[in-house]
Parts: sequence; C-alpha cells; structure tokens
Amino acid sequence: MSLNLFHFPFNAMGSPCELKFYAKSQQSAKQVSDKVIADVKRIEQRYSRYQQDSTLSAINRVAEKGGSVEVDEETMALLNYANTCYQQSAGLFDISSGILRNAWDFKSQTIPKKAEIKRLLKSIGWKKIKLTENSISFSVSGMQLDFGGIGKEYAVDRAAGICWQHGVQHGLVNLGGDIKIIGPHVDGKPWIVGISHPRKPNQLLTSLSLYSGGVASSGDYQRCIEINGKRYSHVLNPKTGWPVRGLSAVTVVAEQCVIAGSACTIAMLMEGRGKRWLDKLGVQHIWVDLQGRVGGHN
Repeated sequence: MSLNLFHFPFNAMGSPCELKFYAKSQQSAKQVSDKVIADVKRIEQRYSRYQQDSTLSAINRVAEKGGSVEVDEETMALLNYANTCYQQSAGLFDISSGILRNAWDFKSQTIPKKAEIKRLLKSIGWKKIKLTENSISFSVSGMQLDFGGIGKEYAVDRAAGICWQHGVQHGLVNLGGDIKIIGPHVDGKPWIVGISHPRKPNQLLTSLSLYSGGVASSGDYQRCIEINGKRYSHVLNPKTGWPVRGLSAVTVVAEQCVIAGSACTIAMLMEGRGKRWLDKLGVQHIWVDLQGRVGGHN
C-alpha cells in the first residue's frame, strides 16, 4: 500500500505548530497526530509558567519561599539537563534567570532601571539550587525557574519519538520553529527547512536540506527593543541582567532538538566567544553577527 503525506496544523506553547508525515490512511495518520498533539499539550500543561496548576508553578511556589520539593522522574531529567547546560556554558545558561522578565518587558519599548535589575540578580543563580535524586532545594527565597530554553525542544523530540513508536518513518515535527526530522520523504529526498533572516522580515537567510536531526534557532528576531538605533535582544545574561550583544542569530542542527536549542542559546549568551564555542562543539550551525556577517559550519 502506498503512503500519502498528511499535514496537521495546531497551536501549542504560544506558537503555530505542525506535523507533516506519510501514512497509509487519513485514519491511521489522525490516530498518530492525536497522540502527538496530546503529548505536546501535556508537556505544555506541566511546564508552563503561565498555568497555576502546572508542575513548574508548584516548584516556583516553593522557590519563592525557599526550601525543598520532591519532583517526578520526567521533571528531574529536565532539571539534570539544565544543570548540564549550566556547567557547559560556564554558568551562562541558567534556568533561574527567567525572573529577569519582571524587569524587561519587550512590548513596552522601555529599558528597566539598573536598581531593579540589581535587585533581581540577588534571586538568580543555579549555584543557590541543589538537586538530589528526587528533589530540588532553594537556598534563598524569591527564586523562580523557567524551562523556556528546553521545554519546547524536549516536546519536539518526544513528538518525533511517538511517531516512530507508531510506525511513522517519514516526516517532521515543527513546534514554532523548533523542528525534528522523523525521516526523509518517502522517495528519499530531504526536507527543506527555511531559516528566517534576523534583520529582514519575510526573507530567508538560507535553506537547509535535512534527512534527520533537530533544528533550532535563537536570536533577536521578533522579541527585542530598539531605542535610539540600539537593539536590545530578549536573550538576557544571567550574570549582568542585560541583553547579550555579539551575535544577532544562531541556528544549530543536532541529533536532538533539545541539544540544538540549548546550543543556540549558549552561543548567543557567549556573545563574542559564541562562534568559537560552536566550532568546538562540532555541530552544523549558521550564525549572523551584529554587523550582518554570516558564517558557520555545514
């Protein structure tokens, strides 16, 4: 029986999302897509900071007061991955830094006061957090965690895994620009993934031909402030509390989308050292610097 291409658009995690994959029938494709979309929504429900009944909100209520809370296996796996990112980035990738958004409102087009940032920095720092086998402890009060750098990418990898479990071998998952290729088209051709230009809306920087792997991008695309001709990126340095400068955008291709996503963010956080760090990492990547120069490694 021949396979047909099916397309399922949906919204999750504040983004337009889609599944594209080959299956024998509309009915079998819908069964798989329903399972995938349900799991994406489950992850969103568990790790959204916007939902009061989420697992993350429960952790943050403890973080606010200080103290310890038990966590389940899935959450601990994400916390351990965040810890790895913190170590590999020399403390720049820090999921306790999301609290800086209390100062930086990228819709207001205003720069926060230095005193406000200084106050928030006292409640940031992965070093103030301790992980055991099944719990997380906060040594100071007023802290907050945010899985923004890894949650959506984790959902992408899980979605591709669910497709594989149900016999899908050709397709892709796209959650708001975080992508995982399940496998090439049925005829063996690669998927073409367009990468947006950070400075020229509606224009492509380049296109990637991919047979497998995860793709993620980070940069000062939509969320930024521009004041007196100076652009302030939404990627914030957890040590200074201020937006990073050095790279305008980074795209990484890696085996897992969660690795691609964290690598992009770390490269942005490393500013001038980001290009060299990506070269050492040895993954396929593209960068655009503040002068508009484009480089990378294919």
